[in-house]
Amino acid sequence: MTEKMTPLDEYWHTFLERTGRDSDTVCSGDLNFESKGMSNDSQIAMIAAGKKTAIFSSFPSFSIDGEPLPVSGELYLVLDRAGNPRCVIELDSVNIVPFNEVTWEMAQQEGEDENLEGWREKYREYLEDEGAVVGFDFSPDIRLVFQTFHVVYKGN
Repeated sequence: MTEKMTPLDEYWHTFLERTGRDSDTVCSGDLNFESKGMSNDSQIAMIAAGKKTAIFSSFPSFSIDGEPLPVSGELYLVLDRAGNPRCVIELDSVNIVPFNEVTWEMAQQEGEDENLEGWREKYREYLEDEGAVVGFDFSPDIRLVFQTFHVVYKGN
């Protein structure tokens, strides 16, 4: 009896075939982009258009959850709200940076804000909310995981 492939497996298999990658290329996971004031669909459109090329995550959430940090070269499926794959991204770089040392050039790569002050205000609220759930307190020097990426496949 053969196991039926899930839609995510099918998408990954098609990605490997169409890009000529080795069949043992590993998917590091899936990502669902959602942020305060911006829908998942808007985020995916920005990613597909190359306007969103970075994400920030809180370092404490990785340590508290015991998750390994992402690594350059990892590949991720980007999912829409319904859990359908929309594209594959590859991480270009992963750096740890204190919140208060994020530059406008870095924040701009997220493609969502008009200035650094707006990014800081929105991201501080996000970190305070996440900290209340995960178990850490916000401080101006809280460490963030800054990941840059590019789209390697947009298939249907």
